[in-house]
Amino acid sequence: MLELAESQIRAGADALDVNVGFPGVDDIKLLPETVKAIQSAFDIPLCLDSPNPKAIEAALKAARGKCLINSVNGEEASLKALLPVAREYGAAIIGLCMDDDGITHDPEKRVAIAEKILERAVKSGIRQEDVIIDPLAMAVSADPNACLVTLETIRLVRQKLGQNITQGASNISFGLPDRESLNAAFMALSIYNGLTCPIANPEKITPIVRATDLVLGRDDFAVRFVEYFQSR
Repeated sequence: MLELAESQIRAGADALDVNVGFPGVDDIKLLPETVKAIQSAFDIPLCLDSPNPKAIEAALKAARGKCLINSVNGEEASLKALLPVAREYGAAIIGLCMDDDGITHDPEKRVAIAEKILERAVKSGIRQEDVIIDPLAMAVSADPNACLVTLETIRLVRQKLGQNITQGASNISFGLPDRESLNAAFMALSIYNGLTCPIANPEKITPIVRATDLVLGRDDFAVRFVEYFQSR
């Protein structure tokens, strides 16, 4: 785990998503142990990734500094379990655009869920800038319109709410060949529409991020683009 963390940091990760999920694992015990091990070796922000609110709280108790919780969603059970914990420990949250009705394929409805999460978070004492929205990236092999729905959700969240946006960068390519090409195309389009902080392997995705920033006029004289390839 520490070797993987080091390789991700060396490749340019800005934060590490820490997930210990595996059948039979006691995540309430293992997640905080993992957090302690990483923080004893590296100085980098952590994103605590677990569907178990008790594991999240145990890891926050063990962590130094500010963490990100992955994730809260629009379900009442999730909001009630995790927003008070995030407030207590000063954590930021990822808000996943799904609720008690499941996953909608309507971008406007996904944005409405994002608005609900943001409103409830702010009301509970969490700062608005500490809410990152995940628009839900779904497999395009199962639904030809899945990526279009996500891209429109990203655009609307940035336009209406102005929040930072994350997503699992490789979710769209499940079950298909040449996943890296698909992920790269979707990443570039997502950044153009407003994606700011993807969850991805920096060893594979950083060249795409640097190239997209350059062609969008966000890298004067290609300084960051050239520096990245020189560092390799």
